[in-house]
Amino acid sequence: MTALIGDVRRIAVLRANAIGDYLMAVPALEALKHAYPGARLTLLGTAWHAGFLTGRPGPVDEVVALPPISGVSTREPGHAAPEELCAGLRQREFDLAVQIHGGGRFSNPFVRRLGARVTAGLRAPGAERLDRWVPYTDYHHETLRFLQVAALVGAVDAGLEPRVTVTGADRAELSRALGQPPPGLVAVHPGATDPRRRWPVERFAEVADLTGRPVVVTGTRAEQDLVMGVVEAMSRPAIPVVGALGLGALAALYERCDLLIANDTGPRHLAAAVGTPTVAVYWCGNLIQAGPLSRTAHRPLISWTTSCPRCGADGVDPAAERCPHDESWVCDVSVDMVTEQVEDLLTKGDR
Repeated sequence: MTALIGDVRRIAVLRANAIGDYLMAVPALEALKHAYPGARLTLLGTAWHAGFLTGRPGPVDEVVALPPISGVSTREPGHAAPEELCAGLRQREFDLAVQIHGGGRFSNPFVRRLGARVTAGLRAPGAERLDRWVPYTDYHHETLRFLQVAALVGAVDAGLEPRVTVTGADRAELSRALGQPPPGLVAVHPGATDPRRRWPVERFAEVADLTGRPVVVTGTRAEQDLVMGVVEAMSRPAIPVVGALGLGALAALYERCDLLIANDTGPRHLAAAVGTPTVAVYWCGNLIQAGPLSRTAHRPLISWTTSCPRCGADGVDPAAERCPHDESWVCDVSVDMVTEQVEDLLTKGDR
C-alpha cells in the first residue's frame, strides 16, 4: 500500500457503466472515503447513477452525469469528450482523480484532462500512463482490481462485499407499485445482457416451483419474454414484474425476499448488496471477474463450457474473436445443482 496523499479535499472517480459494474466498485469507493473522510467524492457516471445515488447514504457525495463519450460513458464510436465539460471539471480542482473504468485506452486520457493534482488507476499495455497505476489484466476479479487501485493512494479495504442502503422512498415506491409483498417471497431474475449467460427459462421455472414459496419474476422491459417464459412454464402462479420498478424500488423488493435465483447479472449484485442471499448460474470466465467473493449467503453454480456450443469457437482466450452465435453457454448447470443450493439457503433462513 502507498502512503496517503496530503490535503485531499476533492476526489473524482470514473466508473460510468451499469448497476453490477458500479456495485463491484463500492468496496473501493468505501475504502477511499474511509481513507479521506473529509474529502468530497464525486462519481463521474451516467444519468442512472445520478438518479439512484443522489440522496442515498453511501460513499458517493455527488454524481456528475457524463454525456456520451466513446470508451468512457458509451460504447458507440464518434463521441468526443466536450471541451466545455472537461473545462468545467478542471474548475472543480480535484486533488485526486481515480480511474476504475477499464484498461485506460480511452479513460486514462479523459482522466488526465481533469487536471487533478494526482491521478491513479488501471493501465493495459499501450494505454496512457497515470501518476500511479496497476496493470489491467484478464481474469482478475473486478472488486479486487479496484481495491488495488484504492491502495495506490493509501486506501485500505473496508470490506469485500458491497452494501446499498434501502431508503424510505424506495420502500414507498415499491408499495405504490406492488402493495405489500407476501412473506417468504423468492425472486427469480432470468435475464442477462449477454444471451450466452442466460440459463433456460424452463429450468428457472422448475426450480421456482420446487421452492413451494410465493415467487416474483423480475426483468426489464427488454426482458419481458424471458419473464413471461418463466411465469408461463411454472405450474404454480407467480408475480411478473417487468420494468415496473426503478432501481431503488427493485432493491426494496429484493430486501423483502428470502432469496434471489438468477443469472450472472446486475440485479444479482443488487440483491446481495441489500443483504438477500443469492443462487446464480455463472459461466466460468465471468465468475472469476464478477462472482460473489463469499459463499455463506451466495452460491454460484459454475458452467465449464469453454467453446461455443454451436461452432466450437474458443471462449477462453480473451484475444479470440467472438463468434456470432448467442446460444447459452451455461446449460451444463443442472436443475438439481441449483435446487440443492436453493434448498440449503432457504433452510438456513428458516432456522
